[in-house]
Amino acid sequence: SVHIQAGTTFTMADIGEPGAIQHIWLTCFPTTWRTLILRMYWDGEEQPSVEVPIGDFFCNGWCERSNVVSLPVAVNPAGGMNCYWEMPFRKSAKLTVENIDDKDAVLYFQVDYTLTDVPEDAAYFHAQWRRSNPVPYKDVHTLLDGVTGRGHYVGTYLAWQSNNTGWFGEGEIKFYMDGDDRFPTICGTGTEDYFGGAWNWEQPKGEYGTYSTPFLGMHQALKPDGLYRSQQRFGMYRWHVMDPIRFESDLRVTIQALGWRSGGRYLPLQDDIASTVFWYQAEPHAPFAPLPDKDGLEVI
Repeated sequence: SVHIQAGTTFTMADIGEPGAIQHIWLTCFPTTWRTLILRMYWDGEEQPSVEVPIGDFFCNGWCERSNVVSLPVAVNPAGGMNCYWEMPFRKSAKLTVENIDDKDAVLYFQVDYTLTDVPEDAAYFHAQWRRSNPVPYKDVHTLLDGVTGRGHYVGTYLAWQSNNTGWFGEGEIKFYMDGDDRFPTICGTGTEDYFGGAWNWEQPKGEYGTYSTPFLGMHQALKPDGLYRSQQRFGMYRWHVMDPIRFESDLRVTIQALGWRSGGRYLPLQDDIASTVFWYQAEPHAPFAPLPDKDGLEVI
């Protein structure tokens, strides 16, 4: 374990030979899950290929632990976070954790990797965090854009706060790729459908039914408490392991925030949506937009 002083960056791994990271285990206190920023750099690059708050990277964006039982990500009692995404590199790999808080943080960690030759067609692992708080009225939340080159999209995690009463999940996720303009190549049928559920996850009657499976889940549903916790919050993941979304030249991913209003009409919502997306691509990648400051990352 290490103490990461406030405002400093700790190097969690620094590997100088070809190989692949195969497993990461770590744990830290939930209060730090939005203020510890995980970054990964491949082959000496200056711009990170991964830049995500630790909690969101492990599908726990609300700073309240929820177990996850999936193939690439597993979160176990009482806060053991595991990642099995394979992360190849040809020259070097560096993993860092920045503490952007004004208090020191404690991190326990282990990084497991193999030293081996990497095939010429192996792509590099990427992950990026974004937040719309709130989603602009009649607009969409953009999970990813500006991606150019060849690769495949492998995963989505959403930390979604509903700011209206009623159902929030009529929005469609859309994948625009390889020159798509107005119409996407892949268009979903609704938020809960994309995450493998149906009929607004209502099971039993009047309640949200949570689930965690190898490739998809709605594993976290936080209810209002009648006092300070006023909104419903959800955690959802979808891993495209068996069905990767392959692109040849470019990729953009968006999701709508839609509910229902009177007369069976759609209600554009202004929810708080934080997304973490995972993909592989050939380098170089486009630089990420800067992360928000501590206030912009905070769960509020």
